[in-house]
Amino acid sequence: MTRDDLEHAIRAACDVAGDTEVYVFGSQAILGQYPDAPAALCQSPDADVMPKNRPERADDIDGALGELSMFHQTFGFYVHGVSLEIAVLPDGWKNRLIRVQNQNTRQCIGWCVEGHDLAASKLVAFREKDRNFVRVLLTEDLVDERTLVARIRSLGIHQADQERLTIWVTTTCRELG
Repeated sequence: MTRDDLEHAIRAACDVAGDTEVYVFGSQAILGQYPDAPAALCQSPDADVMPKNRPERADDIDGALGELSMFHQTFGFYVHGVSLEIAVLPDGWKNRLIRVQNQNTRQCIGWCVEGHDLAASKLVAFREKDRNFVRVLLTEDLVDERTLVARIRSLGIHQADQERLTIWVTTTCRELG
């Protein structure tokens, strides 16, 4: 997915939901903060979005723009309508959202999760693909170790899980040099 694709996804999701704003979760939210993100971060063929003012319309987005839809077949990427409950995010994440709004979004707004918040959220799942994603963020200096650890500590998860993720980040940063 490219930044242009993300902007198209924002526009299309807003049209389907009858909303002017969507939250963008998942890996492709990184394109909000880093429009020219490294290719290794742009591998996912979908954008996870939730209408900000009409969250009940997420299923409509999934039906019209989701995987295997005509939209997906036509454009080569899809939009997954999600609910806020799918993401575990650090405290204060809404205050750090990255605004994507321009002519290509038809002035609709995509509120993309900020990089450190996204990395912390990805680590909660702790799948190999999520660890690899965060490793690239660290390698490319798109997220900072100290800030990421602070965000992990503000996640609403058990302290033991916070500690496990913190150890992974510090160990990974040492390995990366």
